[in-house]
Amino acid sequence: MELSQRQETIIEIVKNQGPITGEQIAEQLNLTRATLRPDLSILTMAGLIEARPRVGYFYSGKTVDRVLADKITRIKVGDVKSVPIVVSEKCTVYDAVVTMFIEDVGTLYVVRDGGLLEGVVSRKDLLKTTLGGHDIHKLPVGVIMTRMPNVHVTLENDSVWLAACKLLTHEVDSLPVVKEVPKGKGKDFEVIGRFSKTNLTRIFVELGEGS
Repeated sequence: MELSQRQETIIEIVKNQGPITGEQIAEQLNLTRATLRPDLSILTMAGLIEARPRVGYFYSGKTVDRVLADKITRIKVGDVKSVPIVVSEKCTVYDAVVTMFIEDVGTLYVVRDGGLLEGVVSRKDLLKTTLGGHDIHKLPVGVIMTRMPNVHVTLENDSVWLAACKLLTHEVDSLPVVKEVPKGKGKDFEVIGRFSKTNLTRIFVELGEGS
């Protein structure tokens, strides 16, 4: 978020003199209250200053970077997840390659009945298998996929910051968004979405646009 010179000046006035009314700020800048209103609204919505009725504006103590960090940690994976692209364990490598190409994704999630996660197969897995001389028309993806519990997942209520950390730490293209399903003494995971680097990039673009 880039502030204008006037907005930076407003923050300094509020920081040094707050609480202060909008009329008092406008007077110091030789502007009308109406002219100043958009700037005050932007700074208030961004969380850089705060307003109290009949008191005025005061400094929140947050920097632009801190405000951005707070927003990212407040956004939940469930708010931005995409539709998952899934295949069955019996799907052939050839069909998986076609599906990945048509859907334009880097990872397919392998599920069984009920959408329960069995594993994942990546673009790299398919490329390695295709170049390895295997009969991709007969070889099922279940043979080459990464199986549970070695699959990294994220939950709907996880913050996008946490999910992004997982993408970076584990160097994966995307994470299946899952819902825990009780299973005796353990649990299964139902695939309900996808969180990818594209989702993350879209969030930063929207934040940069002030969305």
